[in-house]
Amino acid sequence: MRPIGAACLGTATLVTLLACTPVAAAATDTGSAQAGGKGRIITVLAEVQQLTRFPVTPGIVSQGDQVVVRSDLFDEEHNKVGETHGTCTTTRGGADEAEQCVVTYTLPGGQLTVQGMYFNYLDQGPFDNAITGGTGEYKKARGSVHSDTIFTTPTVVRRFTIHLV
Repeated sequence: MRPIGAACLGTATLVTLLACTPVAAAATDTGSAQAGGKGRIITVLAEVQQLTRFPVTPGIVSQGDQVVVRSDLFDEEHNKVGETHGTCTTTRGGADEAEQCVVTYTLPGGQLTVQGMYFNYLDQGPFDNAITGGTGEYKKARGSVHSDTIFTTPTVVRRFTIHLV
């Protein structure tokens, strides 16, 4: 991930921005509490709160760069419902950058762990990662998380669609 200033949107600003986006349900939850055999979809909005890059070579994206990131998770009424905490390691530097990321989602009822690749951060494009496990009501969780970028300024806001199977 490229450096991003750790900016925080005020509630009014974020609500105004979200009102203009085609987000049908930004914290919807469908399905059963357990992921065993029944599908469940959770949708939240994530606002980056802190992002720090530890470059191998200052000024350029290099293999081995580390990123530490934390985001707040919100429902459709902009109520905080959780957080994400993650680290990414650059595995391919240059214009077509690639990163391996491990992220924990703290949600009501437990945590989800997610892992996967993220390509071309500058494009802020969508990505999909695998759910590798969880705690609480998410223990034995499997599935995937799809991310779409909603805004990039003044801070990064993403929609995470969590597909539990």
